Amino acid sequence: MAEKKGWQELMRGGDLPPATALENKTGSWRSLRPVYDPSNCIHCMICVAYCPDMAIPIKHSEEGVVGKGGRIYKGTVRLETDFDYCKGCGICANECPTKCITMVREE
Repeated sequence: MAEKKGWQELMRGGDLPPATALENKTGSWRSLRPVYDPSNCIHCMICVAYCPDMAIPIKHSEEGVVGKGGRIYKGTVRLETDFDYCKGCGICANECPTKCITMVREE
């Protein structure tokens, strides 16, 4: 029977230099793709807060964007998902209170 190794004896995994996450695009890992319907969005930023990959960009908009019910949302608004970094986990779709994000199989 093999002797168990302590954690200090295990082989090291991958090491990444600090502050390089933007260089590691993980979108190719995705099997499901979030489809965003801006006409049903209330720009509550819940999807942005829950996204583990920070793949939902935001911007400040003085002129505003059209959202749910034709209302104009000003201030911080979400933009289309950045598919270079979205891994398709679906947390955004699950947490969205207006269900403006649906997950579809990646083609």
